[in-house]
Amino acid sequence: MPGPTSPCPCGLPATYADCCGALHNGTRTATTAEQLMRSRYTAFVVGDTPYLLRTWHSTTRPPQLELSPNIRWTGLEILATTDGTPFHTEGTVSFRANYRGGSQQENSSFTRENGDWKYVAPVR
Repeated sequence: MPGPTSPCPCGLPATYADCCGALHNGTRTATTAEQLMRSRYTAFVVGDTPYLLRTWHSTTRPPQLELSPNIRWTGLEILATTDGTPFHTEGTVSFRANYRGGSQQENSSFTRENGDWKYVAPVR
């Protein structure tokens, strides 16, 4: 778990407390789909399952989520974004999440639910 003054695992030049940590603890909410994607990646890094479930759209959210303790996430690359700004209600974020021994690449769909950005599902 990164400390408050540690660099944020999402890759932005900010501390964990000033970046994704503020979203995880509920002090702030994501203003863009990309910001939500970065905070969800960081939630995987720190093992914050409640945050992941809370930021999953109600229509696609699983009833529970179990994270693998063996995966060590090593970095996030945002490859592209479509819409998803503070002025949109939907957007996509294409990313590569690297871990020791491999990577996961996905183009994710995001939408607003009750005003907040939520992860919906991979775009097929």
